[in-house]
Amino acid sequence: MNSRIASVSDWRTWPQADLEHQYDARATVPDITAELKAYRDASTPMYELTPSWRGVAYGSGPDETLDLFPVAGQPDAPLLVFIHGGYWRALHSQDSVFMAQQFTAHGVAVAAINYTLAPAATLAHIVRQCQRAVTWLRNDATPYGIAPQRTVLAGSSAGAHLAAMLLAPAWQAECGLLPSSLQGGVLLSGLYDLEPVQRCLPNTWLNMSAPEAKALSPMHHLPDPRLPLYVVVAERDTDEFKRQSSDYADSCSAQGNHVIWHEAPQRNHFNIVLDWMDPQSHLFQTTMTLMRPHKQN
Repeated sequence: MNSRIASVSDWRTWPQADLEHQYDARATVPDITAELKAYRDASTPMYELTPSWRGVAYGSGPDETLDLFPVAGQPDAPLLVFIHGGYWRALHSQDSVFMAQQFTAHGVAVAAINYTLAPAATLAHIVRQCQRAVTWLRNDATPYGIAPQRTVLAGSSAGAHLAAMLLAPAWQAECGLLPSSLQGGVLLSGLYDLEPVQRCLPNTWLNMSAPEAKALSPMHHLPDPRLPLYVVVAERDTDEFKRQSSDYADSCSAQGNHVIWHEAPQRNHFNIVLDWMDPQSHLFQTTMTLMRPHKQN
């Protein structure tokens, strides 16, 4: 892992206002409406520019759908699965496919998962929905032209939390998925320890107890040590978002994961993920490196 300055948080001693500030991602940008609109504006043309299956059901619930972009003429393409953020209460798969044309042009299929938003669903339910989506992609998506054994899970912000929960091996074993079912993880500006989140504003829509926050924290459910990871933060993320990513990356590295760490210069919490649209960006090129076949020990 790249060297960096380790951060230490004493958030438990902070005034509540300071804690709220650190976990208010929206306050880090001048216009949150414009940031979120950029996702939909960049995603909408993908459905016309790139062949796709839209609203494919992975479960029985009305929100249990995904959008899938295959690679034309390639029946066994590797797959990037993206889980959107929005603090578990906003956005949709239709805001989350802005990278489809760029990846499919480079031989990688894309799936964007939709899920029920909080507070209509608990966080535990959202995690289970995403597990169902990945299980469906692994077991039932081959006719859509993908090689499910070459799947990289990715997520941004709350989506990075969900992706990290899905990288953990216990649920995969329960669903009959082997560790080799996944090829890597790409985690952008995520949340991996929900204890401080449970103590500030987001818990008004998550309604987690302290034990639930611990049970749903990826820091307590690390991935298989053989799985390579790419952990990214934005230069303009808050110190706590950076610390959470740093602590998770360090814990994974300590248990044996190969971890690539990157702080994206001049990017904020929201526009960092749009770097996937630039084939020269660190985000795109490193993600492509994870998509290539590699040997698991």
